[in-house]
Amino acid sequence: MNRQVPVLPSSEFDLIEQYFCGGNTRKDVLLGIGDDAALLTVPAGKALAVSVDTLVAGVHFFDDAPPASIGHKALAVNLSDMAAMGAEPAWFTLAITLPENDDAWLRPFCTGMFSLAEQYNITLVGGDTTRGPLCLSIQMSGFCTKPLRRDKAKPGQLIMVSGTLGDAAAAVAAIKKNQQPDDTMRQKLLYPEPQIKLGLALVNYADAAIDISDGLVADLGHILEASQCGATLYRHQLPLSSELLALHSPEQWHYALAGGDDYQLCFTLDPEHAPALKSVASTLGVQLTVIGVIDGEPGLRVLDEDGCELSQTSGGYDHFG
Repeated sequence: MNRQVPVLPSSEFDLIEQYFCGGNTRKDVLLGIGDDAALLTVPAGKALAVSVDTLVAGVHFFDDAPPASIGHKALAVNLSDMAAMGAEPAWFTLAITLPENDDAWLRPFCTGMFSLAEQYNITLVGGDTTRGPLCLSIQMSGFCTKPLRRDKAKPGQLIMVSGTLGDAAAAVAAIKKNQQPDDTMRQKLLYPEPQIKLGLALVNYADAAIDISDGLVADLGHILEASQCGATLYRHQLPLSSELLALHSPEQWHYALAGGDDYQLCFTLDPEHAPALKSVASTLGVQLTVIGVIDGEPGLRVLDEDGCELSQTSGGYDHFG
């Protein structure tokens, strides 16, 4: 039996046509891929939310990561930014730098990316391709009516997070030690799930929000700095998965506090809103946990089960730290 060999694109424009055209198209896209710029319609009465993230091979994902997971994650991290703003995602652009024209890599990459795009009804409307070390930049656009902002936290508010913390960081640590990570933790690292539905619900209850990409301590710190207040976290209230607890290691707390790649939401709200929000989250199948309170005193304090303050050796991931 003859094996069919894929016909590789002969130019940059052929590559774009073969792999990146023909995806889901929204009605608010007046002109998408194929011109010098996209033409898009923003709904009346809504603000345009825009974010951009870059993923670099060997920095944001391991060189041997499955291409489908890279496509998924490149889009998911931008969707997570939309969730943190309480925005509905709509369109994205992709600038991709490729070492070579490799169908065996590009096809699953696009499958991972476009599968997630279809799940959230978003459209690729443009971008750029070039040759070089593998690097991906996605710019995401969406709409919001009542954006969640980092500078709206107030003393007396509760600090809550979605999901569990530290699983992806534990998977990274295992891989760096040439160990096989737990399958569930590995899945959370490779295929993070952006909390879009929760983000849209938060606009009715929360004030400040951020997605946890660089670690809880670092990302909560951005809220505290912008809001000019402090916080107290209770370590024993951090939501850890059964897989992370099974490690039986003090490192589990470090992964939850300072590890990155969770892409859960951290947010603040008045205590009286917590019961109603938990009810809404339950219908969405999202776990919410109160992990601390916003203080008037500057700084971030982490207390153990006995109320003793713990020292923090790392504030999270920093590209230039």
